[in-house]
Amino acid sequence: MINNNIKNDSGLLVLAIRLVIGWTYFSAFWRRTILANKLDPEVAGYIGEKFNHFLPNALGIKPIIQYLVENPDILWLNMVIFTIIEGIVGLFIIFGLFTRIMSIGVFGLAMGILLGSGWIGTTCLDEWQIGVLGIATGYVLFLTGSGKYSLDNYFMKNNFSFTKKKWFAWLGSGILPIKNNIFPRFVLIGSLAILGMTLFTNQVFHGGVWGTLHNKSVKPKLEITEGKINNDTLSFDVFRTEGVDVYGSWVIAIEVLDQNNNAIVQYSQKELASLADQNISNYYVAKIKPGKHSLVVPLGAKAKMTFSNQVFSQLSNGTYTVKITDISGAFWTHRITK
Repeated sequence: MINNNIKNDSGLLVLAIRLVIGWTYFSAFWRRTILANKLDPEVAGYIGEKFNHFLPNALGIKPIIQYLVENPDILWLNMVIFTIIEGIVGLFIIFGLFTRIMSIGVFGLAMGILLGSGWIGTTCLDEWQIGVLGIATGYVLFLTGSGKYSLDNYFMKNNFSFTKKKWFAWLGSGILPIKNNIFPRFVLIGSLAILGMTLFTNQVFHGGVWGTLHNKSVKPKLEITEGKINNDTLSFDVFRTEGVDVYGSWVIAIEVLDQNNNAIVQYSQKELASLADQNISNYYVAKIKPGKHSLVVPLGAKAKMTFSNQVFSQLSNGTYTVKITDISGAFWTHRITK
């Protein structure tokens, strides 16, 4: 005969969710430390550069991201701590140990993913989906705790003394100490709040609720600012704010145009691929640098570009335009007054 109490064990019913979400976070630790070394700033695939990709359109936490990517040592330390936390949270969730406090960890990690990178995703709004589903899952695991197949349950079943403490129900598993007449409202309010966050971020990042759909991960976009011509030197800042995060924008031409759109100075694809270090002063850990066939601009990278040419010192006062062209044919302009 089936025990109806087992069938009503909510922690048991969400076992598949617990195992999958636990592995989702633990696997991040596993990938970065065991399968590959993604915590070494000198190695391709460094997680800090991925974090830098979040910067242009992060929601609410952009100043934090900017501070970290401007300070590589502090960024590295935070990436290590973040990875360790993901490993601990994921492992504890898999084994059902202190499930509720770890579910808050899932909630927090997912919120960070959502606010930082919810705008990134070339096909299925990848990071946004990961974020909102992680938040919802964290909330569900907090409500249910872990059931039959968990260390929390093992400790309770064998009457470990700490499981009798009121704090264990809040941090581990078991029946939440919330009054029966309040509990449904607690579930409803939390669920509606998460739905509200889902709809709000879907609209802000992708226009997914009303209006025009948009995806900032499809086409590259460069912002050019702080343009100056001083004596024989042209300088300007370039910041890549949109486009695919797994490869850079390939700049094949930089031109300075006069008021009639005639090119005064041109830097070709070959010249950009051989720029010296003094031409590029990077602000963040994701770096603009010469590639084999072009100037490579990763997502989130920002640098001051400097070019010296006697032609600039001979220009009369007036308005000039800097034009940057990507290999896709897209181009961006910025006006400079000398």
